[in-house]
Amino acid sequence: MSLSAQNLVFLEHSDVLAFDQERLPDAQILRGDVRFRHDEALMFCDSAYFYEQSNSLTAFGHIRFIQGDTLSGYGDRLYYDGNTRLARLCRNVKLIHRSTTLTTDSLNYDRNADLAYYFTGGTIQDSLNVLQSVWGQYSTATNQALFRQSVHLQNDRFTFDTDTLLYNTKTSLARIVCPTVIVYDTVTTIYSSNGTYNTSTEQSVLYDRSLITHNDGKQLTGDTIYYNKQTGYGKLLHNIEIWDTVQHLTLYGHFGEAWEEDKRGYVTDSARLVEWSQADNLTYVHADTLFTEQVPFTDTLGQDTVFQQVRAYRHVRAYNKDYQLVCDSLSGNSRDSIVVLHHAPVCWSDSNQVSADSITLYFVADKLHHIYGVGTAFGTRQVNDTCFDQIAGKEMWAWLNDSTVYKVDVTGNAQTVFYPKEEDGSIIGVNTTQSSFIQIFLKDRAVDHILFTTATSGVLYPLDQLPRKEQFLGGYFWADTERPSSAEDIFRNPPRTERPKRQTISAAENSDEQKPATKQSKQLMQSKK
Repeated sequence: MSLSAQNLVFLEHSDVLAFDQERLPDAQILRGDVRFRHDEALMFCDSAYFYEQSNSLTAFGHIRFIQGDTLSGYGDRLYYDGNTRLARLCRNVKLIHRSTTLTTDSLNYDRNADLAYYFTGGTIQDSLNVLQSVWGQYSTATNQALFRQSVHLQNDRFTFDTDTLLYNTKTSLARIVCPTVIVYDTVTTIYSSNGTYNTSTEQSVLYDRSLITHNDGKQLTGDTIYYNKQTGYGKLLHNIEIWDTVQHLTLYGHFGEAWEEDKRGYVTDSARLVEWSQADNLTYVHADTLFTEQVPFTDTLGQDTVFQQVRAYRHVRAYNKDYQLVCDSLSGNSRDSIVVLHHAPVCWSDSNQVSADSITLYFVADKLHHIYGVGTAFGTRQVNDTCFDQIAGKEMWAWLNDSTVYKVDVTGNAQTVFYPKEEDGSIIGVNTTQSSFIQIFLKDRAVDHILFTTATSGVLYPLDQLPRKEQFLGGYFWADTERPSSAEDIFRNPPRTERPKRQTISAAENSDEQKPATKQSKQLMQSKK
């Protein structure tokens, strides 16, 4: 079969031309400044065997392969077939395409497909990255490279390790198709099996629950993550989890954003926070939106440091086996170990309900230590289906020990309604009091004894002689239908119990009823200090 002129390999120059019919009967033996041409490709070498009949050649020493003005190859040996347009370079091979350099020990280059590939290990370097793998291929037409087996990408900012990688040297875009680890100087690590990563802009789109971890203990995952390492910004979609392993907090939701610089983030859409400092007693919080952030401050020694702050907005509900709460907004921080409830808050512990204009929860060693309510503070405890112990005032403290309320202090226009009981549990009557200060002690989840100041008025009524309406203090309400009953129940959204219209009692006001305190009231004041 004859070949057209454009398919023929031409010998353009050689210092020496010889033949050896015995050893190489079909070859022209060429030495010194040898040059071949095949259409737009030029091949240079020190010596060669040229097989004109088969339109092929074997070249040796200082190989240089040039195609157009964008591609050149180098090596110690070249096998070239002009019919298949396949070049095989061996030993100290280098292929340069624009700003991309491929080095290996053995390389095949298919000119028909504009495709170079290697099988025994190679390296591709562009203006940004160095990529290594056992097997690889590179298209000079599309700038697309495929790497397999022990793939390692490195530049001055991060490393990239995987088993298979698609990479475009022109766009600097890497396609993640199998388990991949990207590490930024041990500060940030990305784990992903599906996504894209721009090695120039450091922007990534990660799928299939990829994971981003930081050395400060933060971890982020979700079905889809948009992440920009240069700006430290991440957007997460669907089944989000943001972990803080230092503060033992996890945020869940279906939409969220995070910023690394000021260590802040939020989630919304079925948002949930889990506090897991106690493995056997987790705290679950739900709100329309949950925020977490680090806040700088200067400590008592004048040293700059930070503390973690959590904020929750709209329809806040929380469940812990020791306490439960509802409110419209919440804020808490690790500096003081306190949580503040705003806008119609209600807090429950055991059979006790506390409400106020604002409620603060104080924690010691990650356990609820006491509850403080200010402004229209009201405590309620269910005695039976129709009777409720009640206490109201300007300010209220409920003290807990082993998750059980053992003491309640009330100051400022304090009022009580209590149902004292016989030893057999039967109700004696109804006790109503008014005082400046009241201190209630509980034992075995029942009222044990009460301390009052001298400025106290009170009456014990037989149960059937106190009018029903007077058995409830102004401002009484029972919101048990709102109370979260489990970790899953925080997502329930029951209607808020309407509070009776009652004039707000300000904690700053002074009661006209206050008189010189008795010894007991002085002891009460001392115990507060």
